[in-house]
Amino acid sequence: MPVYNMDIAAIFNKLADLLEIQGANPFRVRAYRNAARTVESLPKSVSDMIDRGEKLTDLPGVGKDLAGKMEEIVRTGALKALEEEQAKLPRGIEKLLDIEDLGPKRVAALHKELGIKNLEDLKKALDQGKVRELSGFGEKSEQKIRQHLTGMAGGEKRVQLFVAEQVAKTFVDYLRGVEGVRKVALAGSFRRRKETVGDLDVLVACDDGAPVMDKVVEYDEVVRVAAKGSTKTSVVLRTGLRVDVRLLPVESWGAALHYFTGSKAHNIEIRGMGVKKGLKINEYGVFKGEKRVGGAEEKDVYDAVGLPFIEPELRENRGEIEAAKKGTLPKLITLSDIQGDLHAHTNVTDGKNTMEEMAAAAKALGYSYLGITNHSKRVSMAKGLDEAALAKEVDKIRKFNDTLSGFRVLAGLEVDILEDGSLDLSNEALDDLDFTVCSVHYNRRMSAEQMTKRILKAMDNPRMSILGHPTGRLINEREGYAVDLEKVIAGAVERGCVVELNAYPDRLDIDDVHCKLAKELGALVAINTDAHSTGDLSFMRFGIGQARRGWLEAADVVNTKKTRELLRALER
Repeated sequence: MPVYNMDIAAIFNKLADLLEIQGANPFRVRAYRNAARTVESLPKSVSDMIDRGEKLTDLPGVGKDLAGKMEEIVRTGALKALEEEQAKLPRGIEKLLDIEDLGPKRVAALHKELGIKNLEDLKKALDQGKVRELSGFGEKSEQKIRQHLTGMAGGEKRVQLFVAEQVAKTFVDYLRGVEGVRKVALAGSFRRRKETVGDLDVLVACDDGAPVMDKVVEYDEVVRVAAKGSTKTSVVLRTGLRVDVRLLPVESWGAALHYFTGSKAHNIEIRGMGVKKGLKINEYGVFKGEKRVGGAEEKDVYDAVGLPFIEPELRENRGEIEAAKKGTLPKLITLSDIQGDLHAHTNVTDGKNTMEEMAAAAKALGYSYLGITNHSKRVSMAKGLDEAALAKEVDKIRKFNDTLSGFRVLAGLEVDILEDGSLDLSNEALDDLDFTVCSVHYNRRMSAEQMTKRILKAMDNPRMSILGHPTGRLINEREGYAVDLEKVIAGAVERGCVVELNAYPDRLDIDDVHCKLAKELGALVAINTDAHSTGDLSFMRFGIGQARRGWLEAADVVNTKKTRELLRALER
């Protein structure tokens, strides 16, 4: 059974959580969290590295102990150190960590102050009004915890696109190796690049008699076979993802790809257009009466109703069909349009790699520039920079650029937006930079009106170039803070500020709806990875998917510009 990088990261994060609940040495906790982040962002599989005999200790921040633990997880699927820590705490306490508003420190407080050991204990404490009385909780926290507990009782479980991608790649590679298989494609919300995926729709075209369905149910990671048939088989993998595999004749390939990509609302509109032309459009093809008149290619479906091809990311019935009729579909941004990344951290603060290593990785991607944006002093846990440390860092960047040709490191900083809307460092210190990314990290529990004023006030300072991760959300972990994003984006346009689309997979912040709003309001967007290692730079593809869902074109994105033009665009 394959062990994914996400499996290793999940074990390290769980171990860090349990240690933090127990009040363990924070450096030990941080080591596991850093290792989890390193593994998550690796562009290659740790399992494959071990099979090839590569040294795990070559990975940033991974010493012999962590390397040994990674190998133990890959070989056995478990970690003895985690089991030892689990034995020290009540069994049900881990479930509390699934609640959005509860991190390890708050779980520790609930356990220590109220004796809460599991979800049942938590529900009782909520009903008795005890949780709101604890320091650092209050009525709002109590309400959020209740809401999350209600949500945990049922409903579809969706996973991040990044997680689904790892599972999908391995499964699709497996199917491509089955004798007689000619085509394999992923459809559904995965193909539309939605930020979360409920299940995987896999389409297969093969020769007659190919043993595809037998191979599907024999796949190592299958824990349950929901249904097995000659044309459709549904299985559940150990990750919890459901996979629906459908066999198709080659002549129906394009129609089926369109049908199973969705969205449902988009497909209904297209089928309705077909009916008006006397056509029947379904997963088997395009038909005029009983005669098939198309369907081998996906383009056939759109040709049949007189529309140009509509990209999968746009198919949400949010105006794309009307735009296609008018000939005003956007020419969506692609990964090749990106000239550089404007949000990256090094080991000077909480990154894993040196500036030189990050620059080399960015140059290898074909970029013209990389913005180094380590944290400012307010983020003390990440060793944030004060004025003196920043001056040294800027000087180092300037000298390093003297050694480069055809590439430039831009001197930036991720500056904290303080509670009163001021910026974390002095104007004089920020004047030495090429640009800034300004973000909210602390004091998130403000009203929407207060948070909006806070961010707009920060934007009043002309030293603010880019608003970083504008809502502060973490997908499936933490809701964004309350803020009027329409006012914020409009304010950015008025002040000449850029709005970030943070491409880190658990952020994807702003979402697709607000990407489209930014375009409509005339805001420039920066698609940045918030990279903390060289591997994280590859996360740009997730930002591109989100941008495409938000109708963004290359002209809407500031980091599609060449270096000189970019710097002019970032000037206030």
